[in-house]
Amino acid sequence: MSIQPVSSSPRPPRRRRLSRWLGGFLAIVFVVPAAAASVLALLWANAVTDTAGRTVFVRPLAIPPLATGRVENGRRVFDLQVIEGTSDFGVGDRKTATWGFNGSYLGPTLRAKRGEQIQINVSNELGETTTVHWHGQHLPAAMDGGPHQMVEPGETWRPHWQIDQPAATTWYHPHLHGSTASHVYRGLAGMFILDDADSAVVGLPSTYGVDDVPLIVQDKSFDGDGQLHDGDPTFSPVGFLGDTIVTNGTINAYHRVGTELVRLRILNGSNARVYDFGLHDDRDFSLIATDGGLLPAPYRTDRVRLSPGERAEIVVRLRAGEDAVLRSYPPDLGTDFWNERFAGGDDSFDILQLRAADSLASSPALPERLADAPDLDAADARKTRTFRLGGSNINGRKMDMSRIDETVEVDTTEIWDVTNPGNTPHNFHVHDVQFAVLEVGGRRPGPELSGRKDTVYVAPGTTVRLILRFSDYTDPDVPYMFHCHVLRHEDRGMMGQFVVVRKGQGPGRPPAAEHDHQGSGGGLLLDRPPAGAGISFRR
Repeated sequence: MSIQPVSSSPRPPRRRRLSRWLGGFLAIVFVVPAAAASVLALLWANAVTDTAGRTVFVRPLAIPPLATGRVENGRRVFDLQVIEGTSDFGVGDRKTATWGFNGSYLGPTLRAKRGEQIQINVSNELGETTTVHWHGQHLPAAMDGGPHQMVEPGETWRPHWQIDQPAATTWYHPHLHGSTASHVYRGLAGMFILDDADSAVVGLPSTYGVDDVPLIVQDKSFDGDGQLHDGDPTFSPVGFLGDTIVTNGTINAYHRVGTELVRLRILNGSNARVYDFGLHDDRDFSLIATDGGLLPAPYRTDRVRLSPGERAEIVVRLRAGEDAVLRSYPPDLGTDFWNERFAGGDDSFDILQLRAADSLASSPALPERLADAPDLDAADARKTRTFRLGGSNINGRKMDMSRIDETVEVDTTEIWDVTNPGNTPHNFHVHDVQFAVLEVGGRRPGPELSGRKDTVYVAPGTTVRLILRFSDYTDPDVPYMFHCHVLRHEDRGMMGQFVVVRKGQGPGRPPAAEHDHQGSGGGLLLDRPPAGAGISFRR
């Protein structure tokens, strides 16, 4: 008996095979792009968040406690404990895991006067390393709280310096290289208000938490269990953008006002979002201060744009019995339609409702003059430097904690040209100094940029020209930072280091790396005392 081989299934005729191939090809050509187009259309539609006019304001605005510290041996001393906790945002059935200073979320508002010597005891009670940077303060590099001044779990860092700058709204937040975004997002931030003799006599609203109100504005997202979610939205060129506004840790916040004028100290404490603040009815308000202090004169406007890290102080006039809403309108990011959409440029949010009492106490009129303009003259500039922001780098280089990028001589004035040649929104922050903005896109800036600044928006395709003066403090080894304050960009390497040196002195070397959070090393300027003892900088 012969054994016949078992044959496989017969091949279909060539015409049928060609028909199947052609059908599959046509499906790829037509069906797949159609499906992709549907997905893109859905993503495009869902990329916009708009709560304007839809918010029910049900929670009184939380006011961060005011900390004036205590005086010891001629220093005003503050204590900050960095801790984990839980916060009730009113989202879901569970409290949200958060971090804070001296509490579960955010920190107290520190307050000091020009001329005072201060010391801040920062105790890290987290399970991981952090830092605390004094954003907007003029101080020695070793006290700056940048990536090199790491505070390990269980340790206390005691920076100290003299307040020697005009009255201003500054702030504090972590600056751990590679982890700044996550630490700030979890809740580590607080205001630091500086006063001086001039600001005390100007006659502005000044009762903290009543007619002088701090506003730390942040955007968050929450998962189904009420926990913070920080995933980057699809196609976002700037990283995390939340769909919920949290102001001083309060969602859907309102504040009762009993005076005709109310002063709002607004901090953009978000990771990436740019806001364009105004009132719901487009009424004018007075912009009186920016990052580094009071403007030369009040500026009447109906909008103020703030990128991450920027501050503005506005004074709003209210009528008895009315409700007014502070709102963020779609900001003009200056980029193409795609990046505008996915970077939050089409978003609108209600931020805070101001509820005026039926009878309001009278407020004095704002003065015509507030402060001197920044005393910086381009003719005095000794050097011009250029900075190009692109990808995750500055001037083609990513952050390296062991490298000094720029060396500046003390008591000199410089011009820095900061260019954003691409389509991604960026901004630019310089540690230690308050600069003046000379030009934006080759033109003289408007009154909103006429004061002292430490952070400025740099729109795509734009060069911003800054003038800076470096004074008082020198250290060839310990650097200050310059960087984009969009925190994902900063964490990924869009940051550089500069040192301020004496005349004829060259740059040194940053402290030896003890930790490596980003693959580039970092230095720890802390003595290690016995367990339980405090830790201070070496002098």
